[in-house]
Amino acid sequence: MADRILVVEDEQSIRTIVEYALREAGFQVLTAARGDEALDVVEREPVDLVVLDIMLPGLDGLEVCKRIRAERTIPIIMLSARGEELDKVLGLELGADDYVTKPFSPRELVSRVKANLRRARLEPDRSAPLRAGDLEIDSVSRTVTRDDREIPLTYSEFEILHKLAGSPRRVFTREELMNHLWKGDFFGDLRSVDVHVRHLRQKVEHDPSAPQLIRTVRGVGYAFGGDGPQG
Repeated sequence: MADRILVVEDEQSIRTIVEYALREAGFQVLTAARGDEALDVVEREPVDLVVLDIMLPGLDGLEVCKRIRAERTIPIIMLSARGEELDKVLGLELGADDYVTKPFSPRELVSRVKANLRRARLEPDRSAPLRAGDLEIDSVSRTVTRDDREIPLTYSEFEILHKLAGSPRRVFTREELMNHLWKGDFFGDLRSVDVHVRHLRQKVEHDPSAPQLIRTVRGVGYAFGGDGPQG
């Protein structure tokens, strides 16, 4: 069964080009021209990945991303017409897994779709859960819990947290983290890891303004602080 991709784009010419490129690559394609239509499709149809434009009539792409991510972990690739850093940061902080700036080549977008699907379906590491204080990181179920309450993370946030927690006190550069995250398929700006980490801290730190778990090593990258997790 071919993967089903939802393309949410209000410009018909772009929507048609993207749909054609994805179909040629072997994907099934669903389309929507508005944000509310996209949410309806995701609610009633099985979807494996969403290509989501930011500038949409009605609900914009950022709000659609937020609502999808609140209920589902399917990969989301944002399309930004302006190429502004704010769009990219907001998209990642709301749970998007990747972004592509217009104008883009259909071949590049297809490559991003394939890379995100591969990442989402990698066989999980069958190791014992990691524990750091009251935080438990389970790589089999891909869940993070505190006091029996699950903390929802995106694919990217979980991968970064698990990588850091698996080697406490080791400093990882941004490039190392992104290469791990993308399994050799990384595109784009290394600063996007900072966005993922900032959003991750908001979810797992008791006080995000004074992080104890994810420590910044100035000029290098990040490390898992404290005494480290127990396997």
